[in-house]
Amino acid sequence: MSRPAHKAPFGAKRRSNRATAPRAVHSVRAVGKIQAEAADGAVVGLSSAVIDKINEVAPPTRRALRLEREGQTRRRYAVASVSLAALVATTTLSMTNSNGRTSLASERTVTTSTTLTPSAGTAASRSESRARLNDGPSDGGVVRDEGRWSLGGANSALDVNKMSKSLANNPHVAEFMDMDAQSLPQGFDPNHPTGDVGNAYEFSQCTWWAYTRRVQLGLPVGSHMGNGADWGATARKLGYWVDNVPRHTGDILVFAPGQNGAHPEYGHVAIIEKINPDGSIVTSECGDVCHGKTYSKTYTAAQAAEHEIIHY
Repeated sequence: MSRPAHKAPFGAKRRSNRATAPRAVHSVRAVGKIQAEAADGAVVGLSSAVIDKINEVAPPTRRALRLEREGQTRRRYAVASVSLAALVATTTLSMTNSNGRTSLASERTVTTSTTLTPSAGTAASRSESRARLNDGPSDGGVVRDEGRWSLGGANSALDVNKMSKSLANNPHVAEFMDMDAQSLPQGFDPNHPTGDVGNAYEFSQCTWWAYTRRVQLGLPVGSHMGNGADWGATARKLGYWVDNVPRHTGDILVFAPGQNGAHPEYGHVAIIEKINPDGSIVTSECGDVCHGKTYSKTYTAAQAAEHEIIHY
């Protein structure tokens, strides 16, 4: 009875039929040994050019690679340090200038000045023709000219009424109000309702002419103010200024029935065209018998004061 072969003892090394390849070694001693064996023990001297070529072709060692990495790291740190130093220097310079101080960089700046030569002819440079400022309080070597102003003796009191325009929408009314500032009724409203919707009066009547003439002068007038004798009361209701004093060209003179030759029932109205120095007035008037043509009359100051007068 045959038995199987005994197993190889545990831990025994297996032999391989493969030939072990020599490891490539590039140390100086190994290269010298290889050279000696190749030349039967004789040492062959190599030129420096051949040695340099061998070093280029031979792969670098681990130590060479590590040294190269360390060198690159040191170079990066050096570049970063220089950049950071430049940034800090720039920031410091900016902060110094913002505080009103002169930095060292600005002190080292070289300034080049140019001498200006006056041009030929009558024209002169601004620096030559400019007059010196009046001497005044000095501040740090800078001469200042302090402006001063004052009112003259005749202008020491200001009249506000003469300095401002009224708030009237009608420019003619605004002008008259500035002239009448001392006589205006308390709380007078220059923008009161005018009652104007167009000329609704019968042609050639005194009321027709009064409306037409007021529109020509740019003054307010109502369209339905009634008969001539009713105009004063109607004007007051609308907010017009009405009194017994002739003031401006264009004022409306109101006649009561039968007053100074007016119609005994309807009264009359006329337009004041001129105020004479003695207080008398000159009017323009119209009537149904005039066929649209006007006539003029003069009334004394005493007569004018007896009538209602509509202003604006």
